[in-house]
Amino acid sequence: MKGAKKIGVRNTRQRKAVVTVMSEDQNFRSAAEIHRTLTDKGEKVGLTTVYRTLQSLAEMKAVDVLHHDGSEALYRLCSDSHHHHLVCTDCGETVEVGGGPVEQWADQLATEHGFQLTGHSAEVFGLCGDCQAPDTDTQPAE
Repeated sequence: MKGAKKIGVRNTRQRKAVVTVMSEDQNFRSAAEIHRTLTDKGEKVGLTTVYRTLQSLAEMKAVDVLHHDGSEALYRLCSDSHHHHLVCTDCGETVEVGGGPVEQWADQLATEHGFQLTGHSAEVFGLCGDCQAPDTDTQPAE
């Protein structure tokens, strides 16, 4: 299971349930969405426990946390390597991508301003291919 090796020392039933649900969907999801999925599956995990678990996983860098436009934090199991994300603003589809030129740009920017780079984050938002497609229900009949 992706992220299983990083779920931590306190490998509780609730933590396993949260990680399992997150491993079933690679898109960013809110704590409330994760809790709703757990409840639908019959898991007895409180919303507060989900928030605490996600916070703990974030501190261990086992999940990526996304803050976008002042909305609720969103969480996603992350891979072990440094990466960034393409995120669809309509459906939430998420794709992990390498940093490429972003890595060099961050290093250069830090150096130019006398900083020692300790980290960076870059998320790219847009519409995925499916969400760009015209709505076929509104097309005129031929």
